[in-house]
Amino acid sequence: MSFPLSHLDNYKIILASQSPRRKELLSNMGLKFEVRVIKNLDESYPPDLDVLQVAEFLANKKAEAYKPTLNANELIITADTVVICDGNILEKPENRQDAFRMIHNLSGKTHQVITGVSVQTKKQHLCFSSETNVCFDKLSTEEINYYIEHYKPYDKAGAYGIQEWIGHIGVCGIEGSYFNVMGLPVQKLYQTLKEIKH
Repeated sequence: MSFPLSHLDNYKIILASQSPRRKELLSNMGLKFEVRVIKNLDESYPPDLDVLQVAEFLANKKAEAYKPTLNANELIITADTVVICDGNILEKPENRQDAFRMIHNLSGKTHQVITGVSVQTKKQHLCFSSETNVCFDKLSTEEINYYIEHYKPYDKAGAYGIQEWIGHIGVCGIEGSYFNVMGLPVQKLYQTLKEIKH
């Protein structure tokens, strides 16, 4: 039996992200790929842009930055994940105090995680976004401090990783893709890759 995405065999697949979570998830899809990263990429967005559209906007903005470097046999995947709580985007925390503020804000509430994804070849450009609702139980100051101290979530939007300790003890409900919260909605990405012409 051939691999269901064997029509991509003629492409060199590139993941435009250094995220270890995205690398792990893409590997688990059974894909062979290499990582290519442009340093100091502009990740700004218009201040009046609807927060629900920011992730897809940034995924496409990243795709545009890579477009000039793309060869005919290459397929590049760009992605961006945003955490939205009370209508506001929670970026990556700047320091411990900022991380505490973010997690404390998520405590006892349901928030949204949206990942925008762009899949691009020389001939095709497909994009989508996926939204997941995540409900956190009420977290104590001790629990928040323990997580920050042991997991140092400074590279994560919203200051947490659902696959880490805080996800195990704090997440009491989830609606949508779990992997989307990790940074890559792999089921939706798989369906999109099936649409790539060979």
